[in-house]
Amino acid sequence: MADKKKKLDYDLAFTHLQNNQNITAYNLFLNLAENQKKIDTLKSAVLFILAGECKSRQNKDNANEILEAGKSFLNFAKNENNYNIKNAYLCAAKCFLKARNYSEAKKAFDKSKKLQVFQTEVVRPVVIVDDSKSVIIKLQNYLKKLGYNDVITFETGTEAIKESQKLIKSSKNPIFLLDMGLPDIDGDVIATKILEIQPDSQIILITADEKTSKRVTKTISSGATAFIQKPFTINDLKDAMNTAESESSIL
Repeated sequence: MADKKKKLDYDLAFTHLQNNQNITAYNLFLNLAENQKKIDTLKSAVLFILAGECKSRQNKDNANEILEAGKSFLNFAKNENNYNIKNAYLCAAKCFLKARNYSEAKKAFDKSKKLQVFQTEVVRPVVIVDDSKSVIIKLQNYLKKLGYNDVITFETGTEAIKESQKLIKSSKNPIFLLDMGLPDIDGDVIATKILEIQPDSQIILITADEKTSKRVTKTISSGATAFIQKPFTINDLKDAMNTAESESSIL
């Protein structure tokens, strides 16, 4: 009976969310998240994120809900003994970044780096958006060495947004390598557009800016997966791609 009620509350919460009844949806998602804390921490984390989305739609700060999601991901990682803990640490780090808790984000990310990444067959396409031909060639060469053969390149943001919509709608689930300094549209604007189309897209930022710069911090907090600072090495790219693949596997 209790499970049936939870299912009804869950379905009802999504119905309210779809109808933009964000206050009611928020209360339902928050209640479900709190109830799942001691039962299923991974489910609790996702429910807290959904509650945060309801707040965001009301133009309210959702840092508390995202922070709770990060804590739930950490609790999941502490109680698991398999490869999922790496993914949970990465999700926790992303939540802490969004909640602007940078010290906890670094701790979670450092823990994820200590865990081995298992190699799997690479099938996902990679979209490079950069106006520098030399950078595109460098990335293509590195990606080929890492096993990524399906690579699509764009030199303008306008073209990238248009074609990326088609890729996402065709369920190809690409990884985006996005230059922050494009001539027509800023990279942070493109990242936001992509995340509006598919909120769980994996976007790797490429820029000469410091990671602590306002523009980079804002874009990472909005949902970008990883960051590469120019000039970069193949190992920098490999680490970022592993982060993207790990994050995708848990979503």
